[in-house]
Formats: sequence, structure tokens, C-alpha cells
Amino acid sequence: MTKLNVEVVTPEKRLLSVQADDVVVPGHPGLFGVRPGHTPVLSIMDDGPLTLRDGTSTQVFHVEGGFVEVGPDLVRVLANAAYPVATIDVAAAQKRLDEATARLKGLAADDARFLVEAAVVRKEAARIASATRK
Repeated sequence: MTKLNVEVVTPEKRLLSVQADDVVVPGHPGLFGVRPGHTPVLSIMDDGPLTLRDGTSTQVFHVEGGFVEVGPDLVRVLANAAYPVATIDVAAAQKRLDEATARLKGLAADDARFLVEAAVVRKEAARIASATRK
């Protein structure tokens, strides 16, 4: 069976270059799957889990936005940041989420700090969701 060549690149480094049977990408506005022979596409990615399956092996990474380029035998992820979900400290992320949510409640929607805190809430919620997904 044909395999996908998968590359995950961040501004700092090439994180991964492997082959996989299929990949699930956190596209915008939702997850989408890629298998060999996929129609070429370029998509924005949301924060979320990037899942690579090869046989019975599965690797899951959390990506923080970016782009994905898909070809018939290629998945190239250009992420703002990416790391294995096993490295996420869920308790720390939950604490940051709770603190940002509390600060957000005290702000008016037209306050510039509102957008900053709302972004923290989205990022931490996505991080927690990636780490705790089944």
C-alpha cells in the first residue's frame, strides 16, 4: 500500500519527517482526514491534534495554527508550534485557562485586553482538548 510522506515543520526546526498510512489534520473549520491519493489542497489549520497513523502505531501532536499542504502522497504541516501531546501539562494549561477566563469576565468586549485573554482561552482549551482526547 502507498504511504504518505509526512513533514511537520515549525519556525524553529523540522520536527518530523516520516511515512504514514493516514493523517488527521485540525483544519479550519474542523478535522479532516488524508490518505494516499488525496486531492491536492492547501488549508489553514486551527489549534488542535494532528494524528498520524502507520499500521497499528499512532502518533499525536498538538499544533498551534499554521498551514497544511496536501498532495497525493504528501502532507506538509507548517505549524506555528507543534509538540507531542504527551508533553502537555494539563493541570498547568487548566490553571492558565481558568485565570484567563476570570480576567476575561472583568473586561468589556471593546477593551484591547479582551482579545488577548480570549486568545489565551482558545489556545489553552485546544491544548487541553488535544491532551485529553480519547
